[in-house]
This record gives sequence, structure tokens and C-alpha cells, in this order.
Amino acid sequence: MSRISRRAVAAIIAVSVLVPGAAYAADPLKEIRLDWATYNPVSMILKQKGLLEKEFAKDGISVVWVQSAGSNKALEFLNAGSIDFGSTAGSAALVARINGNPIRSIYVYSRPEWTALVTSKDSKIATVADLKGKRVAVTRGTDPHIFLVRALLDAGLTGKDITPVLLQHADGKTALIRGDVDAWAGLDPMMAQAEVEDGAKLFFRKPDANTWGILNVREQFLKGYPDAVRRVLAVYEEARKYSLANYDDLKKTFIAVTKLPEAVVDKQLKERTELTHSRIGAPQRASILAAGLALQQAGVVDAKVDVKATVDALIDDQVPLPTN
Repeated sequence: MSRISRRAVAAIIAVSVLVPGAAYAADPLKEIRLDWATYNPVSMILKQKGLLEKEFAKDGISVVWVQSAGSNKALEFLNAGSIDFGSTAGSAALVARINGNPIRSIYVYSRPEWTALVTSKDSKIATVADLKGKRVAVTRGTDPHIFLVRALLDAGLTGKDITPVLLQHADGKTALIRGDVDAWAGLDPMMAQAEVEDGAKLFFRKPDANTWGILNVREQFLKGYPDAVRRVLAVYEEARKYSLANYDDLKKTFIAVTKLPEAVVDKQLKERTELTHSRIGAPQRASILAAGLALQQAGVVDAKVDVKATVDALIDDQVPLPTN
């Protein structure tokens, strides 16, 4: 009998290891943890209006909000299990997946031009080639970082031709204005603020090389609580459509959180943010794949990595969204 018992126990352990989602889902869901970010305007409306709190109140499920200062931070939080849903650029999510972060990309919250290469108003830097030998502020693991790598590649340069100064986005903007660096791989709204308030120049722009604003979920959470994921996306859709139809309220919410002036907010939200997409489809897949292949060409991604297969593993377009 003792031998049978040991076998039974071993079988139970094997099943729990091989099918982690099944074991995870057995525990009742008590809270949902999401990030909000100034580069994800929809998340700010979602948080400000308490839409998710209303959706899950009847189930006794609480909602916890955590601010992400950049894609790199959102991905760190996801990898650590500190949040269940995180906002990133599509390219950043791909690099994270390549590096073993178990996430799935499930939703588009924006099509932004949120990054460009920026220099101070009096700088003589006018092209990417002019960055050779210069100090450039950048946040590793984010779309601005990947944008910089691709820009250097197109100009016949590599990361070895510049001196990268690794700073979080807001600190990179401060370093540029102070003159501590020669250029900055910028991110809105800090980039828009530098333009409006400090006369900073966006000397290299390429909207198509900005990858989409993507909502990611921890793979384990998606497997364990697929219905909760569906409901979160349905509420996200509600917030996205509201943001699209009520610009003044979106701007008011943005200003209340960031304390930025209207001119800065309008530059980010009106000129460089499109909220008309939600489903991850062929355009998003192609954009993320192109970024991954460029990074591989630049030597940032190992040549042995199957980038296309990783994109396929990253994107989950099967979670249903409301049709009306």
C-alpha cells in the first residue's frame, strides 16, 4: 500500500508541474493587479473611472494599480509576478519573451509615435550619423532603446559608436536639458514637454519604427483565469472607446495626473497618439517581427533565436473582444 501511495503522490505532483494553469486556477481569484502609465492614456481613464473595480466588485475581487515608468519596468513587474497585466511597446514585449519572460500580448491600447531621437535646441546634431562619439541617454529594454538601435543600424553605426547613458525616461530628459548628454532617445509625455518648454528638437523621427502600445498578461494568469482576462479586456475596450469619443475628459484626466500644461498634453495625445485599434492583427505582428529582425541584425538578439516563432509564442489573439 505504501508503494501505491507513493506512486499516487508522484502522479499528483507530476500533473501539477506539467499543468500549472490547472493548479493555479483551483485557487479563487482575490485580486487583479494592473499597471497604469503616462504612455498608456487608456489605462489612466480606466483607473480614474474605476471601471474595473465596478466590474469585479460583485465577485469580491479587488483591483490593484501599479505605475510603470517605462516598458522595462512593466516587464520587470510582470516577470516578478507583481502585476498580472502590463503596458509595453510591442518590441519590448518581444525582447522580454526572447529573454524568458513568460508573457502573452493580448490587446492594442494605442498606435503611438511616442519616441524619436531628441537633442537640445542649440545642438549641432542634425542626423543619426552625427551621434558618433556622442553621449546618448536611453532606457534599456524599451521602444526608445530599440528605436535608437535600429536608427544606428540604418545609419551604418552600432551601439559601440556612441556612449549610452542608461537612465529612466524622465531622467534622460533632465540629463538632455542640463547638457549632461548630447542626445536622448525620448518618450512622451517627457519628449513633448522638452519640445514645448525647452525648445528640444526631434532630429530623427520614423513613425513606422514605433511599435504598437500592447497590453500583456502573465501566461500563468491567462491559463488560470481566462474568463477574468476576457472581462478585463472588455472593460479596457470600454475605456478605449470612451477615450476616443471624449477627448476633453481624456485630456483633463491626463493633466490631473501628470500636472503637465495643455500644450504638452495636446502634442502627445492629439498629434502622436491614435486610439482606433484594439485587436492584435497582421499590422501589429508585422511591426513586432520587423523590430525583432532588426535587433537580430544589429546583434542585440542572438542569431540562433527564431524571431518569428517567438512572435507567434508571444501574441495571443484568441481572447474575444466585444463586437459593439
